[in-house]
Amino acid sequence: MRVISADVAASLVRDGDTVLIGGSGGGHAVPEKIMAALGQRFRDTGHPRQITSLHPVGLGDRATRGAGHFAQEGMLKRIVCGTYVDSPPVSDMAAADQIEAYTLPQGALSQIMREMAAGRPGLFTKTGLHTLVDPRHGGAKQSRRTTEDLVELVTLKGEEWLFFKPFKVDVALLRGTTADEDGNVTMEQEAIYGEMLSMAQATRRAGGVVVVQVKRLANRGTLPGKQVKIPGMMVDFVVVDPEQRQTYVTDYSPAYAGELREPLSSFQPLPLDPRKVVARRGAMELYPGAVCNLGSGISTGIGIVGAEENVLDRIVLTNEQGLIGGAPAVGYEAGAARNFWAMIDQPYQFDFYDGGGLDLAFLSFAQVDARGNVNISRFDGKIVGIGGFVNISQNARKVVFGGTFTAGGLDIAWPGGRTEIRREGKHRKFLSEVEQLSYNGGYGFERGQQVLYVTERAVFRRAADGIELVEVAPGIDVERDILAHMAFKPRVAADCRSMDARLFKPEPMGLDRDIAAKPPQHRSARVAEYLAGQAVAKAAE
Repeated sequence: MRVISADVAASLVRDGDTVLIGGSGGGHAVPEKIMAALGQRFRDTGHPRQITSLHPVGLGDRATRGAGHFAQEGMLKRIVCGTYVDSPPVSDMAAADQIEAYTLPQGALSQIMREMAAGRPGLFTKTGLHTLVDPRHGGAKQSRRTTEDLVELVTLKGEEWLFFKPFKVDVALLRGTTADEDGNVTMEQEAIYGEMLSMAQATRRAGGVVVVQVKRLANRGTLPGKQVKIPGMMVDFVVVDPEQRQTYVTDYSPAYAGELREPLSSFQPLPLDPRKVVARRGAMELYPGAVCNLGSGISTGIGIVGAEENVLDRIVLTNEQGLIGGAPAVGYEAGAARNFWAMIDQPYQFDFYDGGGLDLAFLSFAQVDARGNVNISRFDGKIVGIGGFVNISQNARKVVFGGTFTAGGLDIAWPGGRTEIRREGKHRKFLSEVEQLSYNGGYGFERGQQVLYVTERAVFRRAADGIELVEVAPGIDVERDILAHMAFKPRVAADCRSMDARLFKPEPMGLDRDIAAKPPQHRSARVAEYLAGQAVAKAAE
């Protein structure tokens, strides 16, 4: 292993290379210094040209950093990742058909790193069937010039599967916290692990170059072996950045690193607005021991609501980056978590999700149609991508999609607990047909999923024949405030009721008492039988 500068690391990338990059979202374990040097090298020399940028998660500060460094004419040939939401310049290039653009499922891209490392032919999975990922619905291509099929539909033992093809990696840009003189890398200050080990293994097998950015160096033999995430035998070069930040927003949070747990009083409650109402209504679906995922966007508010209501120790909140327990972070730092119980590598988290491990998934929506289909990936001329959405939504037992009823200037309040729409949003979100198929409502219903669509003024569910209105906020007129702003007319359930009045009041709801009153729902009949027997024995004492 040799220590080199970021500029030297950038010089290792040649024209036409595939560059594999670790990290997640708003700067979590992102090798920012090397990426910036790579972008600067292109501005100075015009090289490297026509590279492929490959990373499971979107990378950037929603401005110019991360993958935004590569958004230069001629530098990018192709980008393959889960989402472009963190790098608007890349999204703009894709929308203008200046680059080849794919938004594959974050989980599939994460898991395929292990397949590549082992030399297997690719990834076989059902995740993505009957969505935009399915070749019958576009194969996750997001620009007209994108023609190569990276996903194939195959039949194996009479069942349909999607086959994700592997990639040949030329250079991997990874990140850790500390490297010793032999190149062993630890990640003690990072907010996520990602799939750094699998990426290094996959690159080594392909004969590529592994470069790891770290914050500091240590003497040989001083790093605890159990803390090493990337063994030195897989590292070719190390770049040291003493100014390395934990995220683009936070210099260093010991809570994100798992060094301490913060008191719940340090969690700032959300203001009473549509986002909090949606998060609260979603949280009402929780029950003791429920294993949940909080997707990015409005649903991350459930973690803050959970802290305010003192229920975080009664449920298990997770995110796809590998955090288990505690409260996943919100906003630009989504991907991290505070007070988490465990941090695992991202591919293993997606194994759990794909295997049906989630009891509840809380996800956002941008568009919903009459069949219960959901779009979050491309709308209003913007390419967002799907991140882990497909893995999560397709495989959870119950899915709660959350969002405001309309978008674009919505101003709504609840004086005295009754709804007052001061200004309606300009854009409808309940359409006759979604622009892109991120979630297939019919396929989910066939597979026995329970699905709710939660807004600040109404709650819908996926019934046998499509969308059905089941709850209405106090003060809302169904015809004037709901149906008039939908491109289709849903069936109104015979048992349609008012949304819980506590949702619209500033004080805590008492959600801890609600959850305590619910029985746990055990996956294992054997466990349920044992606990029931214990309860009977205790009652007989």
